[in-house]
Amino acid sequence: MNEIQHPSTLLQPRWVDIIREHAPQAEQLGKLSPEQLELVYEQQWFNLLAPAAYDGLQMPLPQLVQTEEALAWADGSLGWVVTLCCGAGWFGGFFDPEIAKLIYADKQACIAGSGAPTGTATIEGENYIINGSWKYASGVHHATYITVSCHIIDDDKPILNDDGTPLIRPFVLDAEDVELLAGWKYIGMIATGSDAYKVDNLRVNKNRCFNIDASAAVINEQLYTYPFLQLAEATLAANIAGMAMHFIDLCGPAFKYKATNLRRVNEANVAVMDEALASASALLNQSRIAFFDAVEASWNQPGNEVYLKAVSSTSRVLAKIARECVDELYPYCGLLAASPDTEINRVWRDLHTASQHALLTFLL
Repeated sequence: MNEIQHPSTLLQPRWVDIIREHAPQAEQLGKLSPEQLELVYEQQWFNLLAPAAYDGLQMPLPQLVQTEEALAWADGSLGWVVTLCCGAGWFGGFFDPEIAKLIYADKQACIAGSGAPTGTATIEGENYIINGSWKYASGVHHATYITVSCHIIDDDKPILNDDGTPLIRPFVLDAEDVELLAGWKYIGMIATGSDAYKVDNLRVNKNRCFNIDASAAVINEQLYTYPFLQLAEATLAANIAGMAMHFIDLCGPAFKYKATNLRRVNEANVAVMDEALASASALLNQSRIAFFDAVEASWNQPGNEVYLKAVSSTSRVLAKIARECVDELYPYCGLLAASPDTEINRVWRDLHTASQHALLTFLL
């Protein structure tokens, strides 16, 4: 791939208008606005990775990461909620079919959750007793079902894997059985509503338990045998790239505003800003090309460890370059970029919050 399209080419202008017009309202609400949510349902974005067997879109990974980048370009919080919730929808490839049919019978089905193993599931006959609390579940306020990761307990003792590590399994629960807790207090991604939740002594049937492993996939399709690690890395990196592209798009108007308000404006100063913008755009696009090429190659050569490792490395590099490009341009944007009620500041806050995700912190 020598050239790369701008994220805007993948979205209808009407969609972008709805998403951005209601982004400030969503931030005030601490969750997606009703208008944004209606659009998500209309376009089935929560079902991007849900199995076609349950009327999901089952989108191939190369197309998915471009779509998610475009949504994050439209608005970081909306893109992140769609990504995390449709990512949980990917678990549909591993759910017990009886439970999956129940979940996806609702055309507004939305699954949210946390992968942190901070709960316990105690075996009781054919059931489990779930207890625990979990943090940072993006989109949880829109969820119809919520996943939890638990240590499996039997006779008051943790069950161990063959290598001696604790056995941990995820469960999918009805949202009405989960208590939401206020927990998101960070500077960005406010509209994701990434709050905490807890479960107390909830009895569930064993069919609510599933295993995220290619060998345990219930749906025999490539999407559900693709490694979860690289799928997660790629989808998160695509979001961060989309936010960076949004910030870069806003730099042009911000630079002009700053130039007209400087007491001493000269061509040299303008040239410095323009050169920085052109350089950052080129660098980010080069990284995007390498990233999308790596995802495409890993999809076309299933199971190839070299290509999968390239997805991991290019995802991390893309996140790093996106953050560095934005930070390079930020000083030229003036106080406009530091005002919390401006679009460019919201994008800056969202990117710097999202890019703190531990999965993309360290380069390989």
